[in-house]
Amino acid sequence: MNLVAAVVLDIEGTVGSSSHVRDVLFPFACERFARWFADHRGTPEAAAALEAIGRRTGIADPGEDEAVAALSAWTDADVKVPVLKSLQGEIWAVGYADGSLNGHVYDDVPGALERWRTARVPVHIYSSGSVAAQRDWFAHTAHGDLTGLLTRYFDLGNAGSKKEPGSYRTIARALGAVPQSLLFLSDTEEELTAAAVAGWRTVAVRRGDDPRGDTLPGHTTIGSLDHEVLGESWQTRGTS
Repeated sequence: MNLVAAVVLDIEGTVGSSSHVRDVLFPFACERFARWFADHRGTPEAAAALEAIGRRTGIADPGEDEAVAALSAWTDADVKVPVLKSLQGEIWAVGYADGSLNGHVYDDVPGALERWRTARVPVHIYSSGSVAAQRDWFAHTAHGDLTGLLTRYFDLGNAGSKKEPGSYRTIARALGAVPQSLLFLSDTEEELTAAAVAGWRTVAVRRGDDPRGDTLPGHTTIGSLDHEVLGESWQTRGTS
């Protein structure tokens, strides 16, 4: 049996509550998009954001109101757009810094991270949220700063879409690891399937508060990270 060389974790629905993202983080950013553009008016950062929003929407030279409307609509639909994720991360950073926000993690997460560190298995994060937002999430939890238990972070910018097998191949190359030695934990079927197609081992995580149920057909499913996953021979769906 080949040992797991590294664990890669999804955030939302896997180590942290999806409702925290939808009900706390998303509204916090939406309420502040207009202020962000007002505060950054005339800067290269604002110009780059407007250009990216224009490319995505097809609107030539969008104004701030159009940009805010687009960002809000994408938030409501939970569309994974890099410019949206980047701006959310910037806005959330202010909230983390002033204590308005915290990063939610389930109670079993710190223990699992410690256990894997003791086993000398590095743990990485792969989320659609920006790398900066990921670091802030784990730095500001009710369990304290957990970033010392994590190694690398991957997002839409440095890896690509979580539903594309090529993104997992990109991560494997970045880690210098063979895909079969990497274990990905997520609550989302499309992500798990993409990782499996890329040759990764996969385990589904379905929390007790997940309205979709406690199993994900076609994938080994666990309900918490108290379940030991490193010593098992999980099956992938194949490689390509």
